[in-house]
Parts: sequence; C-alpha cells; structure tokens
Amino acid sequence: MMTVEAENKPESQVSSKLPVPGHSTALSLEGVFPVCKPEGVSSFRMVQLVRRSLGIKKVGHSGTLDPFASGVLVICAGRQATRLISQLMVGDKEYEATVQLGISTDTQDPEGKIIEQSPVPDISENVIAECLAHFTGEQMQTPPSYSALKHKGKPLYYYARKGIKVVKEPRLINIKKLDCVSQDNDTLTLRVVCSKGTYIRTLAADIGEFLGCGAHLSKLKRTRNGLFSIGDTLPGEKLFAGETARPLLDKYRIPVDTVKELLAGNTDNN
Repeated sequence: MMTVEAENKPESQVSSKLPVPGHSTALSLEGVFPVCKPEGVSSFRMVQLVRRSLGIKKVGHSGTLDPFASGVLVICAGRQATRLISQLMVGDKEYEATVQLGISTDTQDPEGKIIEQSPVPDISENVIAECLAHFTGEQMQTPPSYSALKHKGKPLYYYARKGIKVVKEPRLINIKKLDCVSQDNDTLTLRVVCSKGTYIRTLAADIGEFLGCGAHLSKLKRTRNGLFSIGDTLPGEKLFAGETARPLLDKYRIPVDTVKELLAGNTDNN
C-alpha cells in the first residue's frame, strides 16, 4: 500500500473530539466506528464483524469500498447511529489511486477480465498535467456497469454478470483535487479529492482513454471519508479476533451525540 507524505495529508476533522482510548464511560454500545478496511475483504463482511462483536442487529456503513480496495469505512451501529448515515455520506472523499496504463478490464478494476491491451507510449509530465487538469472540476460521469447503483431494484452488477447492458444517465460529480503523486513506466499514482458519487475506477478508465492506451484502477485506498481520516480508524483486521474485537470497538466508538455535533459544526463551516 502507498502512503501520502505528512504535509499532503488532510487534517482530521474529528481527532480532537474523539474519546480518549480506554476512557469511554458511556453505557451504550451504539455509535459510529471509523474502520480501516483491509484489502481482500468486503464492506459487508466488516459490518458483519461489528454486528457480531457488539450484538447489535442494526448496523450499516456510509459508503462501500470494493473488496480489492482498503481504507476508511465508517460503520454505524444502533438505530440512532444508522439514522446519521445519509448525512455522513455527503462529505468529500479522498483517495490514493494506482492507475495501470495499457490494460483495460470489463470492470475497470483488477477484479475484471482483460478486454484490451495496448503499448504505453512515453508520456511526459506536461501531458500528465494536461490530462489531470482535464478531469478536475465539475463534470458529468457515467456510472460503470459493474457497480452497486440500483436499476429496477437491483444493482447494476447483477445485470452485467448476466450479460445485460444497462446504461445509467451521467451524473454530475466534482473532482476537487487531482494530483500525480508518482509516475512509473506504466502506472500513475494519484491523489484524488472528490464529491460523493464519484467512481475512481471510471476516472482511471477515462484517463487511459485520454492518454490513448487504456487503463484500469489497480489499487485504491480511501484516506478520508467525510469527517473521518485514516488516522482516526480502527485497524479492520483486528476485528477478526473475536475475544479482543469488542473492547477495541469500545475504544474507538464515537457516541451519536458527538457525531451530531461534528456534523453540525461541519455544516456551519461550509
């Protein structure tokens, strides 16, 4: 996994308001849990682990991550916490994304089948800068066929797996920052700050098309999800250890009232 240098890291909006580890006195187990989802695990699986550890049935999250991706997954446990999900989903997202040039897949990510391979030309820094500038700002983006976006009550990937092509209308998104962190012969590592609803794998595929060689998203790490940054998160792999998961969750639990204050403060600042 790649990291962003400290000076490029966004300052957490919640660290100063998080409970001191090991000093939670709230009786309720309900709350919001910022988790760092590891690669190779579904977002639903992480929700299952929290549900099992806390013994709370009503658990959800504020924005899925594909199994191949890692990073900030905000999990809400309990009726009052899950009512905040729609508000928690509104905030900007930040990602570290690795774009594999020269290889296109049917899912626009590493989980799909290769549909085209092309030689990668020598690409200058000026061309990269022009490309990233082209995709910065407000724009219309067509959701990918392999996505959880619903059509007639079922996710698009349901139809795609059956060979049924469903094209959704393009949606307005805003890519607020798009920087090249590093460039190799056939890969680009990007830092992306974007609005809710932006598909980074579609951005990767579009970049490949712009550069004339095709591309797919080979690696993704979400470093911020709205209020919560990667430094606020509980290491998700530790939730698999049943006997220690519950006290760890209590250590990282943010009470519902605290989250409401953070949301109100964030609105005031905007």
